[in-house]
Amino acid sequence: MKPVWIIDDDRSIRWVLEKALGRESIACRSFATADEALLALAAGETPCALMSDIRMPGTSGLDLLKVVKESHPELPAIIMTAYSDLDSAVSAFQGGAFEYLPKPFDVDQAVELVQRAIAQAMHQNGATEEISDVPEILGQGVAMQEVFRAIGRLSQSHATVLINGESGSGKELVAHALHRHSPRKNMPFIAINTAAIPRDLLESELFGHEKGAFTGASAARRGRFEQAEGGTLFLDEIGDMPAELQTRLLRVLSDGHYYRVGGHNPVKANVRVIAATHQHLEDRVKAGLFREDLFHRLNVIRLRLPALRERADDIPLLARHFLRKSALELGGDPKRLTDAAVSYLQSFDFPGNVRQLENLCHWLTVMAPGQSIDVSDLPPEMHDVSHRQIHLGWQDALAAETDRLIAAKPGEVYKIANRDFEITVIRQALKATGGRRIEAANLLGMGRNTITRKIQELGIDDDKSA
Repeated sequence: MKPVWIIDDDRSIRWVLEKALGRESIACRSFATADEALLALAAGETPCALMSDIRMPGTSGLDLLKVVKESHPELPAIIMTAYSDLDSAVSAFQGGAFEYLPKPFDVDQAVELVQRAIAQAMHQNGATEEISDVPEILGQGVAMQEVFRAIGRLSQSHATVLINGESGSGKELVAHALHRHSPRKNMPFIAINTAAIPRDLLESELFGHEKGAFTGASAARRGRFEQAEGGTLFLDEIGDMPAELQTRLLRVLSDGHYYRVGGHNPVKANVRVIAATHQHLEDRVKAGLFREDLFHRLNVIRLRLPALRERADDIPLLARHFLRKSALELGGDPKRLTDAAVSYLQSFDFPGNVRQLENLCHWLTVMAPGQSIDVSDLPPEMHDVSHRQIHLGWQDALAAETDRLIAAKPGEVYKIANRDFEITVIRQALKATGGRRIEAANLLGMGRNTITRKIQELGIDDDKSA
């Protein structure tokens, strides 16, 4: 069997992959640059699969991919990158990549990917399009990688997509990205929030109306389907669409035709529909509030967008972006978050998701007194523990509280934190034993005299004694 080619300017990456593939008896050959691999290719050598980094001195991994796909379209190529952004993912898939592997990766996962690539050579056509230097979706954490992969895989598709995600998580941004990286990119992208339009007007908004169709219809009007002809129609909050409109939408998706309000001639629709909702449509179907047949029509490709609390690693990147954006709008210099403020934000629940973070950054740009934003500069409501939710365990809660104390009570941090810790564990032990001190002391691993002294020193309420 021909070897797998590994192209990466990082010697340690090459070494790790060589050893991992060798353990699986997979022959491999390494190159430090894409230019070396191209010379071998020109000399008539070919691999059974290749793994290439994107950014390297000389020829890039994407340029290498383009050359390889022109001469060996069946060759599976796995693109690796430490720059896990949307543009890289889309460019890789549009260039014909078999898979996109963000660094750092799990070695076993990489080996499994190579095994699949060898066993299932994928033929993907399509030229790499020019993409703006500014990504429309920001995110480098693991939670966003599946979203980027999906957008990349769908870049040559006209399939209907259903996006699930909480309010403010960026569903319309994903819809824009799906359109921008699709064959319809040069045609219109039209968005409508079906929950924001009065139900009496929604039919006319979607399908248009003829002159005289109803009182006030003094002229014919094109609906959103006509406006989006040849392009993409984004239907936000589809779960709130009235039942009668669901029927009409189903008919369009089924036979590709619709009628304007008051019209008698069918209008052909050449539109890709992307729908989005924060609701569980399966539950709406069971409750009789959403048509099951429409759900299945929309649910061709399901894409779940993670909430901001699931991608806390992206908060520093997003916050910097929004602070720069607000500064540009207001004509000032962007403010900077301290490490303590970043840590505090990463532990915050953000029920409003990315939209809430953007609004917060705008508030800080206007209201924070200095260029450096600390925990104490955050809005008062963000200091209320009832508004916060720690997701990764008590150590993270302690870290966030320590950051808060460092900002608010410098010089007293250890004293306050240690006191609160002792009060909490002793109270919980007394609660578990019904106030019996000896049993509580045994649970905690301390002596009776010690727990009695601590109760007195800390002023712990203790009505019961052993």
